[in-house]
Amino acid sequence: MCGDRSTKTGLKLWEQVKGIGKLYYSDYWKSYQQFIPKDKHLQSKSETYTVEGYNSLIRHYLARFKRKGKCYSKQVHMIGKSLNLLMAKLNNQLSILF
Repeated sequence: MCGDRSTKTGLKLWEQVKGIGKLYYSDYWKSYQQFIPKDKHLQSKSETYTVEGYNSLIRHYLARFKRKGKCYSKQVHMIGKSLNLLMAKLNNQLSILF
């Protein structure tokens, strides 16, 4: 799922994941409260720091994920390929690059 942190994007994501888990963790972004039911929503930085760390690594290594970048393709299949290569490298499964 790609997009900004607006309620509109959040609703699209929610429609795809709402039946998957029992609890949904997020930070304190206001728009999440508009579509995630209170009884299933836990807001806490302590539950989101790991994913934020991965997001930071991805933005560091892949220019296409930097905000407002115009230099690289944003096509979903290219994003997937880029992420797969990065994760392979970070997991020492790829001996080339970086």
